[in-house]
Amino acid sequence: MVFFDWGKRDIRSDDVAVLEKVAAEWRGMPGARILLTGHSDRSGPAWTNRRSARLRAEAVRGELVKRGIPARAISTVSYGEQRPVVETEDGVREVQNRRVEISVVPSS
Repeated sequence: MVFFDWGKRDIRSDDVAVLEKVAAEWRGMPGARILLTGHSDRSGPAWTNRRSARLRAEAVRGELVKRGIPARAISTVSYGEQRPVVETEDGVREVQNRRVEISVVPSS
């Protein structure tokens, strides 16, 4: 997982190692696909949170492409605030919910 600061979609320096690990894992699995699922906290309107989650997933996608993974091997989905790790009331900022989950899916 890659986490994000509130209102940001920048990759944090402490998450670069996660992206490097994902790229290495992908290189070791010919034909594998990567699924990025974007999530947000409940600090804004639902439509804004879904958009933020999508933009964050796209930012992760861009970083993985920079590391040699073809864009066609990466799919993104945005769940916005629908699947929180930490349940909160509406309007609450929670860093664990502002994340992109990364799954490397072997070819079948």
